Amino acid sequence: MMFILGAKVDLTIAAWHWFFLVGLLGALLLVDILVVHRTAHVAKPKEALIETIVWVAIGLAFGGWMVFEFGNQAGGEYFGGYLIEKSLSIDNVFVWAVLFSHFKVPPQYQHRVLFWGIFGALVMRLGFIFAGVAIIDTFKVSLIVFGLFLAYTGVQLLRSGDDDFDPQDSKVLKAFNRIVPSSDDLDGQKLFTVVNAKRVATPLLAVLVMVEVSDVIFAVDSVPAVLAVTNEQYIAFASNAFAILGLRALYFVVAGMRERFQYLQTGLGIILVFVGAKMVYSYWHHLSIVISLSVIVVVLAGSIAASIRWGAPPANEGTPKH
Repeated sequence: MMFILGAKVDLTIAAWHWFFLVGLLGALLLVDILVVHRTAHVAKPKEALIETIVWVAIGLAFGGWMVFEFGNQAGGEYFGGYLIEKSLSIDNVFVWAVLFSHFKVPPQYQHRVLFWGIFGALVMRLGFIFAGVAIIDTFKVSLIVFGLFLAYTGVQLLRSGDDDFDPQDSKVLKAFNRIVPSSDDLDGQKLFTVVNAKRVATPLLAVLVMVEVSDVIFAVDSVPAVLAVTNEQYIAFASNAFAILGLRALYFVVAGMRERFQYLQTGLGIILVFVGAKMVYSYWHHLSIVISLSVIVVVLAGSIAASIRWGAPPANEGTPKH
C-alpha cells in the first residue's frame, strides 16, 4: 500500500488480525503479572526505566509490523495515535500518584492495582473507540463537535493549567464509601478482606475504582484525539493499548517528578488545540499524517526539553514516599 498524502487509510481487517492483537495483548499481560511481577516488591527507578524502555520498544515493534502488513499510511496513523495517547496519559500517571499517596498504598502493592486498572482501561477503550467511530460514520458533523471540544479542552489547559486533584472531593469516592462496606486497613494485595466475620473492601478496591474513573475521564479527551488521526478501529485500539500498557512502569519513573515537567501541560494543551483543529478541518479535507506526526513530535519534544532545561527540580525523585 502506497503512502497517500492527506487521506486516511481504509483497511480490510481480517478476523485473524483481531485474534493476533488481542492474543498478543493477553500474552503480554500474563507475562507481566505471572512472571515479571509475580511477587509484590518495590519497583526501583532503574527497574522501572528498563521496563518502560521494553514497553516502548514493543509498541514501536508493533508499529513496524503495521507498516509491513498494511503499509506506510496505516503505520503513520498508528504512530500518531500512539504518541497522542502516550502524551495525554502522562496526566493520568500524576493522578495515580495522588491517589496512592492519599490512601497510603505501599509501593510494593501499587503495581497490582495498576495492572487491574490497565486491564479495565483496555476493555473500556475498545468500547469507546467502536462507539466513537460509529458516531463519526453515522453523523459526520460529529467531527466538528469532537474537534471543538478538544480545542476547548486544550485552551482551558493552556489558560489555567492542570488543577491539583484531591480524592477527598470526589463524588465517586464519597458514593463508594456510602455503598460499599470498607475497611481502613490493607490486607496485602487483596481487594477484599474479612473483618468481624464480614467481607469488606480494602482501601485498594477504592483506589482501583478511582483509577478506572480517572481513565474514563481522560478517555473523553484521548479517544476523540486518536480518532482525529485514524478512522480505523483496529489502528485506534492498537495504538491506545500499546501506549497505556507501559504506563505502569512509567508511573514508577515519573510519578514524583511532576514539578520537573512543568511545561508539559503547555505542550499537551497545544497538542489538544492542534488535534481539535485538525478534526474540524477533516470535515472538509484530510490533513497529511506526516504533518500531524511532525507537529505532535515537535511540540511534545519541545515541552519536555523546556521542562528539563528550565523546570524546577523535583522535590522527591522516583516513587512518592508514603
